[in-house]
Amino acid sequence: MASSGAVTPASPKVVKIKAAQPGVAQFGCEHIQGFLTGPPERLEKTIMHYKNCLRVIFDHTPIVPQTSKSSKGQVLTSLTPNYLCLQCSTTTTEHDCLEHGNETSHRFYVESKSGSLFCQMCNDFVWDPTLEELRLRKDGTGSFSTKKRKQDELFTDPSKEDAGVILTNTVEAPCRASGIRGIYNMGATCYMNVILQSFVHNPLLRNFYLSDGHKSKNCDYDHCMSCAMDEMFQDFYAQESTSGYSASNILASFWLSKRKGYEELASNKEQDAHEFFQFLTEELHEINGDGKPSSQQENPSPKRLKTGNETACKCIVHQTFYGKLQSTITCQNCGDINSSVESFLDLSLGLDMLSKKKSLKVSNLSVQKCLDEEYKNPERCEYTCHACGTQEAKKQLSIKSLPNVLCIQLKRFKQFNGSASKIDTKVSFPLKLEMFPYTNRARVQDSKQQNFELARGCTYDLQSVVVHVGNLESGHYVSYSRVGNQWLKFNDHTVTLASKSQVLNEQAFLLFYVIQSLA
Repeated sequence: MASSGAVTPASPKVVKIKAAQPGVAQFGCEHIQGFLTGPPERLEKTIMHYKNCLRVIFDHTPIVPQTSKSSKGQVLTSLTPNYLCLQCSTTTTEHDCLEHGNETSHRFYVESKSGSLFCQMCNDFVWDPTLEELRLRKDGTGSFSTKKRKQDELFTDPSKEDAGVILTNTVEAPCRASGIRGIYNMGATCYMNVILQSFVHNPLLRNFYLSDGHKSKNCDYDHCMSCAMDEMFQDFYAQESTSGYSASNILASFWLSKRKGYEELASNKEQDAHEFFQFLTEELHEINGDGKPSSQQENPSPKRLKTGNETACKCIVHQTFYGKLQSTITCQNCGDINSSVESFLDLSLGLDMLSKKKSLKVSNLSVQKCLDEEYKNPERCEYTCHACGTQEAKKQLSIKSLPNVLCIQLKRFKQFNGSASKIDTKVSFPLKLEMFPYTNRARVQDSKQQNFELARGCTYDLQSVVVHVGNLESGHYVSYSRVGNQWLKFNDHTVTLASKSQVLNEQAFLLFYVIQSLA
């Protein structure tokens, strides 16, 4: 919500380097020149230290997290690059570089993924001929020597000559974690970033866009949101970069959208992540689907539940997020039953109303107990029976059809007397969610074996969590997503490892569950 501008190496000024002259050494910038042209032993020591840094970076199997320990003993674990001090053994994050520099007057660092040289005084990466030659040699051949490595000399057989050339001249691509990148905050856009991260790690959306589901080349939409999404998925999964991503095209498509209901969202003020989720799904549905409103009811006011197969949109949004709710009203006098079915994008649990119910203890609130109250326990409602005229009736909500990806909103924002406030009630949520008890089939007297088989297809695994931190005025959104069995925390462009306990102890705002039977 509040802006947290990206802290990344920039280029505030251009340092002019004189043209090369015979017998005169060149340097990356005036600062590294001043440093390396000091005492002779300093140059030798710096080169040796730079080689040691490169050995740390290139001699080990590349891994996703960048883990190291600072001189103070602090363990540093991050998916974004760390910075190895060129003047001491300290390894620091990009945020702590300045603090380390102020304490020690050390101003030169080695980036932990590429081995590039960073000058803090230039606030930019610099190309120093001497050090860059060492980096390229180490990166390309695994050795600082200009001679071939022994393993290259094994290719002496003329029949294996091509293999030798390939081995000598090929730089092996490092192992990267596909889809793991932060997203830059472009001015109070954290509400957008957390939803985009949940989409990036959504298996259905990922497969749709990576399999050319939206054909951008043939798209006729102006400022197409789906084209911008397609570009984002390609950049996340087709490139080896793990640096932050700028979602400028998505933001532009959002602001230029003609959807009247979301005009207030298109500003540089803090916004609601759930409202952006609704906007994004509506926009993608209109582009990839039949162009009809996603939330229209199948039978808004029928007397009996329709049993025919209604025509449904087959777009990627409906295949991913949409399910069906069944509302059943039973007359308490004559037993007459009226049912209706409508589509839902997400299940909203009103914490304010649920916390007032005597059957629920606020101190021990869970998602399952909230779902029990909403979809298992009938409640009295205002209704006049068409058969006997009695106004005594009960309403029962249940889920007729579950989506592949279930989104649950814990409504933490409420309006009272014209002012908004946040509900900080702690609500626990599980890593595995059983949704069968909340379906209409759970009330049918099927055999235990049939119910067991049905329940197996209603089990969900937690995939992403969106969290709102702070108050309404100066709050901020962060998110967590699971990649394999590892949880990651996304705080705008910063990505860090997270434990299961850390995720489960958060004050969730949106939960995204993926059905286990998806495969």
